[in-house]
Amino acid sequence: MDVKHIDDPRLTAMGLLAEVHAGLTARMQPVFSAAGLSGIDFETVIRLARSPRQALRMTDLAAQTGLSTSGVTRVVDRLEREGLVTRQACATDRRASYAALTDEGRDRLASVLPQHLQDIEDTFTGLLSQDELTAFLQTLRKIRDVVRPCATAGAEETTPSLN
Repeated sequence: MDVKHIDDPRLTAMGLLAEVHAGLTARMQPVFSAAGLSGIDFETVIRLARSPRQALRMTDLAAQTGLSTSGVTRVVDRLEREGLVTRQACATDRRASYAALTDEGRDRLASVLPQHLQDIEDTFTGLLSQDELTAFLQTLRKIRDVVRPCATAGAEETTPSLN
């Protein structure tokens, strides 16, 4: 085995990123669990809440979350059974449907956000100066735009046609 690149800083960058992601995910999960949400449930609800009209085309939601279309269908089915999300048909395209946040979904999100934001502050953003945070966010967006260009699919849409 050729190990001459074993100390390559690119390996260190990937390792640190993986460690930070795993650590933050583990720190955030108890708050989600207490609210009856999985990590992907929370991601789905927060993405809907931050989208125009608090709704996204199912295909855009799949692209944003990185789930397959069948995977996002299962998540939306579960959230719909819990009353957090509803499906809405597109008035202009019978093939398309939207997932939309319900009042109950907004309430559930509102119950989670204060502690979630405090956890983010305590374990992540609060460790950085404002300049560091600004630079970090710019860097993350630059990388995200290369590795997940669909992560903002549907975000620019301002008036989805819903029934």
